[in-house]
Amino acid sequence: MKLMTASWRRLTLTVLTVILVVSSFAVFSPTASAETYTIKLGSDKGMLQFQPKALTIKPGDTIEWVNNKVPPHNVVFDKAKNPAKNAALAQSLSYKQLLMSPGQKQRTTFPADAPSGDYTFYCEPHRGAGMIGKITVAG
Repeated sequence: MKLMTASWRRLTLTVLTVILVVSSFAVFSPTASAETYTIKLGSDKGMLQFQPKALTIKPGDTIEWVNNKVPPHNVVFDKAKNPAKNAALAQSLSYKQLLMSPGQKQRTTFPADAPSGDYTFYCEPHRGAGMIGKITVAG
């Protein structure tokens, strides 16, 4: 009887150890990490446009805005042209301060719970010249 009890304990301990090891892989396996994308403010050829002017991202991703050519530039998200038509969300994504020098950078991180859809943004000083872009958040 003692032999059977000892064998049962060893088997139970072995099974629990295997379960612990396997579950640790599930807990500590790398998850999909957020990406960082770059959008230039002003094209390399000196055009008043974002480069690229359209981009698809996922919630939680970051956009790094780089002042490129023909400054000053900024980035303003249109409060009426986002999936939720949410003015507070548009304001939180915007960077209204003008970037004056080439190479200056600013970052915008989309919230992890950002609604899927198209977000229109523009450069205030050059909106009339067509400096408008679109980010699509794919859920």
